[in-house]
Amino acid sequence: MSFGLPVLLVSLLFVPVLAGVYVWQLRRRRRQAVRFSDVALLRSVGAGSRPWRRHVPIALVLFALTLLGLASARPTVRAQVPVSSSTIILALDVSGSMCATDVDPNRLAAAQAAVRSFIRNQDDETKLGFVVFSGFAQLAVAPTVDRDELLEALDAVTTGRGTTIGAAILRSIDAIAELDPNVAPSDAVDEPTTDGPGTVDPTPAPAPSAGAGGSSTGEKPDVAPEIIVLLTDGANTRGVTPAQAAEQAAARGVRVYPIGFGTTNPTQMACTRDQYGGFPQPRIRDFGGGPGGGAGRNFLVVDEAALKGVAQTTGGEYFAATDADALTKVLADLPKHVTVTEQDVDLSAAFAVVAAAVLLAGLAVSIGRPRRARGQGVPLP
Repeated sequence: MSFGLPVLLVSLLFVPVLAGVYVWQLRRRRRQAVRFSDVALLRSVGAGSRPWRRHVPIALVLFALTLLGLASARPTVRAQVPVSSSTIILALDVSGSMCATDVDPNRLAAAQAAVRSFIRNQDDETKLGFVVFSGFAQLAVAPTVDRDELLEALDAVTTGRGTTIGAAILRSIDAIAELDPNVAPSDAVDEPTTDGPGTVDPTPAPAPSAGAGGSSTGEKPDVAPEIIVLLTDGANTRGVTPAQAAEQAAARGVRVYPIGFGTTNPTQMACTRDQYGGFPQPRIRDFGGGPGGGAGRNFLVVDEAALKGVAQTTGGEYFAATDADALTKVLADLPKHVTVTEQDVDLSAAFAVVAAAVLLAGLAVSIGRPRRARGQGVPLP
């Protein structure tokens, strides 16, 4: 156990002082007591009483004061936090390349099916957030336990131009920061609206303050219980790079688990009418057998080097999935790969509650004792 404000432990010195005053008062009363010559009478008066009981109220008060003194010093203890008690931010790539048909029926449809199963299989305590990204990243659903809201947002996604993996990580960090005061929001970056290399804000970002996912002294930040699961089929095309975003996540103790989805084979791209986002597409297709337009081929390869770098920087793990079954398995097995984290749990409130209960117990004993004494005809000291 450690203390956030150890200087306040000095307040505990009042407890032995009060105990000493109480003992001194008892001895003083004994010296001033009237002596009776009738020993038999004294024995009959004290026959039904237990001398130690009169010390119980003051003992409980002193114990309560000790607990309050400890509470004021902000006691903390390191405890393991399982992922089921945490928050998972799922960032899904909805760029145009997710319409590639190397995964049947296409990558996006297969990813939606796997993510849908993942959402339904989470326990009731796990909060899930949903970030979608293509040419920009946005928080579609803030972390929640409402599975219906998540599934509705998942079914409504449409494709767009570009792939902003770095921006997706930053948006996920911000979603975590809204829930966890120990995680600082991401630093501002410029995100161009056209494809091409992105530019980063040249103004140096302020270092995260202590207690907000970082330390100005260079100490390694605590690992946050929240994690980011990033599913993508390509490479970053604009905005902040994955490596830069990973540095921000690492500085806040946020782990990122990237999943590279798709094959390295040249493939056709075909969106359903619901998936089509309005940008120029090679083909629009109804998987139920409807008509389609012209076909197109492209090399759509996951940037594994960048994703592995993100995982290594943040303390996460990279996974590869080349088909729908593999992706479903990766998502289902993910909790097995996410290690529990150790967090400082503040015990101040617990100490204060116990102290209040002890004080009430002391008050009850103090009130009940005179009644018992009167019922037994025993004079109080």
